Amino acid sequence: MKNNLTRREALKTLGLTIGGAAIGVQGFSRVTDNTVEYSLGLDEVFKPIDNPMGRPITAITCGAGNRGNVYGGYAANFPDQIRIVGVAEPIAIRNDRYTNIHHIPEENRFKTWEDVFKRPKFADAVIITMPDNLHYLPCMTALEMGYDVLLEKPMAQTEQQCRDILAKVKKTGRIVAICHVLRYTPYFLKMKQLIADGAIGELISFQHMEPIYHIHMSHSYVRGNWHNSKETTPIILAKSCHDLDILRWMIGKPCKDIVAMGDLKWFRKENAPAGSTGRCMDGCTAEAGCPYSALKVYGGSRDWTYVFDLPDDKDKQQAAVMEYLRTTNYGRCVYHMDNDQPDHYITSMRFEGNITANFSMEAFTSYGGRRTRVMGAMGDMVGDMEELNLNDFRTGKLVKLVPRAEDLDQLKNSGHGGGDWSLMRDFILAVSNQDPKYLTSTIDQSIESHVMGFAAEKSRLTGTVVPVTM
Repeated sequence: MKNNLTRREALKTLGLTIGGAAIGVQGFSRVTDNTVEYSLGLDEVFKPIDNPMGRPITAITCGAGNRGNVYGGYAANFPDQIRIVGVAEPIAIRNDRYTNIHHIPEENRFKTWEDVFKRPKFADAVIITMPDNLHYLPCMTALEMGYDVLLEKPMAQTEQQCRDILAKVKKTGRIVAICHVLRYTPYFLKMKQLIADGAIGELISFQHMEPIYHIHMSHSYVRGNWHNSKETTPIILAKSCHDLDILRWMIGKPCKDIVAMGDLKWFRKENAPAGSTGRCMDGCTAEAGCPYSALKVYGGSRDWTYVFDLPDDKDKQQAAVMEYLRTTNYGRCVYHMDNDQPDHYITSMRFEGNITANFSMEAFTSYGGRRTRVMGAMGDMVGDMEELNLNDFRTGKLVKLVPRAEDLDQLKNSGHGGGDWSLMRDFILAVSNQDPKYLTSTIDQSIESHVMGFAAEKSRLTGTVVPVTM
């Protein structure tokens, strides 16, 4: 095939046509053989915003941990769009570092979120990136004081709290964006576009899997902040409300019924190997052969030590890591924790129009990255967030869609395949224009996946099919 075909000609040649009209032409780039490269839309994400306010929006970050720094990183790179003017963070080293990055005045530094709201309103928005149990009250308070809010998922710890936030938004007229960042990833945007354009005909069903990766499971949901569902949220919400949200968004119709099964099978005391100890450093005789050894996971590399507040001096970092392993949950044996989160979880859903979806959350994988299969009457799609394969039953052709290589370099500082910073840009536009329509993850939409998650957990615990009602 010649490489100088027009996009429309190439797509027609590849069989990506419905009723004589090429589908999904917008965003496609170079075409070779049966592979279509498409733009990630990063020119839209990273170009300057034409801001009708005539100034960057301002925000206060409550929680200067990992997620707070992800969204703060956008502000640091694009100060013409957003400025961080305040921070609430009880851990001194995090507060200091965040303050230095964003040049926050001393009077706008706080230890707790409550301290922020003792002051009269002094910014346009509040970014809430604190633990799950500190989402509800700060959000409600911010809305009452007239702030717009970027709220990390999950929205709150209970369904009623989620509904309370929605009611407060309706009452105050403020904007709340939920950090369902997968909606903003070019990969899922392309999948949704193809479904809407009829590339696989009428939508029939989904199979979707989130492979957590076995070390990630042990890090976050056995040892980490989300190891206890009662103190945070059930794993279907803490980890996988992204996935329920993607299914609801892709299908475009409400979920009617849901059923779930799963439990904590492996990370239990009865599965502890002989010779194990409470901490990996306490003379455990099984440590050398254990894939979850804290000494291996945290001592050998820095991939998982992002949760540690390590000193800037690299010569002192290893000693600091070892101190964390001696004194925190991250050094405890995964079989002797007080964890209760399921390590395998399956959920089946029936949506309006009798569209069905199966979702599987799996801890025991050697890989991460969502896997999705979409079945339609005239074709199917299979993807893994790196490429998307489209099969057209009418033509018998297979087309592989991959992101344009030159776009990938621009994603190095943006998590979730570009979704984190794409969300930030849309949030800035929504606040600047005082119009939530710039968002795809408004609270009106995102609350549905939360209700689905609470219904799934009820089904898992009761063994019943649970209707989903909004």
